Amino acid sequence: MGKDIKISCRNVWKIFGPDPSGFLTRHADSPTDEAFRTEGYIGAVRDLSFEAAKSEIVMIMGLSGSGKSTLIRCLTRLIEPTAGTVDFEGRDILGVSETDLIEIRRHRMGMVFQHFGLLPHRNVLSNVAFPLEVRGMGRREREAVAQEMIRLVGLDGRESYYPRELSGGQQQRVGIARSLAIEPEVWFLDEPFSALDPLIRREMQDEFLRLQKMLHKTIVFITHDFDEAIRLGDRIGIMKDGRLVQMATAEEMVSNPADDYVAAFTKNAPRDRILSVRSVMQPLPDAAVRDGEGVLASAKLGEVAGRVFASEAPVPVVDDERNPVGVIGRDAIAAALYGSDAG
Repeated sequence: MGKDIKISCRNVWKIFGPDPSGFLTRHADSPTDEAFRTEGYIGAVRDLSFEAAKSEIVMIMGLSGSGKSTLIRCLTRLIEPTAGTVDFEGRDILGVSETDLIEIRRHRMGMVFQHFGLLPHRNVLSNVAFPLEVRGMGRREREAVAQEMIRLVGLDGRESYYPRELSGGQQQRVGIARSLAIEPEVWFLDEPFSALDPLIRREMQDEFLRLQKMLHKTIVFITHDFDEAIRLGDRIGIMKDGRLVQMATAEEMVSNPADDYVAAFTKNAPRDRILSVRSVMQPLPDAAVRDGEGVLASAKLGEVAGRVFASEAPVPVVDDERNPVGVIGRDAIAAALYGSDAG
């Protein structure tokens, strides 16, 4: 059985200009960069396709102006794509009515943005309960759900506080609790932590991972920070000029970048935390290796570097069942971490 795909987009375009659809049609759905320049159109999202499976965290990243925030607004129809399809649990939401779209957003999609968007005249409890109030849920029931979400994000005791009485990190927790109150199937986050101080940002990343371990949401997460992407994501997509240049795991991206742009993006990546032993190990030698010896193939290089560098001989590599699958030596780790001319 294939993966349970929660959301997928196919050949999505978002073009800004006087007649985007006509422009796309005139150029047979494949306008060149020159066509955009000469006719004065902007291709914010260009022929973009990807999918996210159940419980998967897909990170979309790129420099400012790459189109990543426009993409997430197309996926949620906060702005209308020029062309393409966006399937949500097998249903193309670009074809649904405004009424049906509102229902999908109220019941199935959660959204968190960089700017918290809290209602200043409502306290924490009321802010978190607000989407349930809009849905028409009774006060006692919605406040019970809101109270549980407040507990989930670690804000017990602050139910009666107003946004102005909270720190930035606490305000973001309220935003997260509010988006989770509707129990969304898919969670969209657009740079939710980028306005926070580094220490608070790290704390919120920890909180995010803790929540995901409990809730198993399907998540599309926009960021411009590669460290954040590799820490939180199952797969990473890198955008440039509206196009998705590469979608891969961090390890695949560092080991095999699609082009020079991706290579530059990953140049200073913490390879010791990204690359696994399996990615750089060598085949088993003819000499027998006893079962159970060695380092795990799934371990990251940083976890085993000390042992390997301390050993004169290559260290055996074993799989999760402790079966020998290869060896790893000093030269392989040095080349992977520091370049082929290390040594």
